[in-house]
Amino acid sequence: MLFEKLARQGADFLGVKYPIICGAMTWVSDFDLVKAVSKNGAFPVLAGGNMTPEFFEKEVDRCIEEIKLPFAVNLITIAPNYKVQLEILQTKKVPFIVFAGSFPKKTDIEKMKNTGKKTMSFASDKRIAAQQIRFGIDSLILEGSEAGGHIGQVSLIVLLQQVLFDFREVPIFVGGGVATGKMIAHLLSMGAAGCQLGTRFVMTDECNAHDKFKQAFIKARARHAVATPQYDSKLPVVAVRALKNKGMEEFGRLQLQLIKELGAKKISREKAQFEVERFWIGALRNAVIDGDIDEGSLMAGQSVGLMDEVLPMKAVINNLVEEACTELERIKDSLK
Repeated sequence: MLFEKLARQGADFLGVKYPIICGAMTWVSDFDLVKAVSKNGAFPVLAGGNMTPEFFEKEVDRCIEEIKLPFAVNLITIAPNYKVQLEILQTKKVPFIVFAGSFPKKTDIEKMKNTGKKTMSFASDKRIAAQQIRFGIDSLILEGSEAGGHIGQVSLIVLLQQVLFDFREVPIFVGGGVATGKMIAHLLSMGAAGCQLGTRFVMTDECNAHDKFKQAFIKARARHAVATPQYDSKLPVVAVRALKNKGMEEFGRLQLQLIKELGAKKISREKAQFEVERFWIGALRNAVIDGDIDEGSLMAGQSVGLMDEVLPMKAVINNLVEEACTELERIKDSLK
């Protein structure tokens, strides 16, 4: 089968049936979602977010004990608890680590590899891709700005041309706006080792996100998922894509207040960035766990415009694979 041939590199690297990654989403990608994704042949990622050390270790241990196939733990390098989470993982038999938020240092990559873990990180452009490969990263993820949550500034269509087509040293997975099997088929044919999806997996029965959170996704159109701006270079912030609501407006006011305090030297840049991350982590919890869709953070990719129903995990993954297989056969026939 053509799909199996094109998917083999990614599937072998990840150690799963399908090279389809469920991207880590803070407060969403918990043990239950990890288990459901793994059970149905795809690759799950536990979101470390800014979990307390105690809860983080408990969730990691649960995955180690109950998830029989490979999985990853996602660490946000700019999260306040990042360093302690990294230390905890040094003693854990976790197969994969995904570094997110910013770019991991060479020493952090080496720490994980020295304990037998495979490492993955994001590349926002050609220069970062080359740097991460030089640092010894085992695989790259290209995530276009179409994605939800913390994002880079470059669209996937440009990253494919800038990075995917030029690098062969490590497997490269791609994401950002990917939500259908047809798109997966075309990306595999371009040379991607596999695809990462996030928003699509929110819309599953097994996802514990509040029903109001899911219903907001169903009602939204692609254009409603907007990225936050950076108002001043004095306060570097990683852009976040989410559905526009009162929570997004509140973040704008927070940025302006922090910039004012920075100018008056009432706060350090590090403290200001900490306050930014604390806002997002708290606002996202309010939406995902408590169902506050007005003032909480509705992090979603632009593929939210393709979401119209909540389905069982098995149906979602089977549909993606079957559609990808059909599309690849159509492409093959069109080239005869």
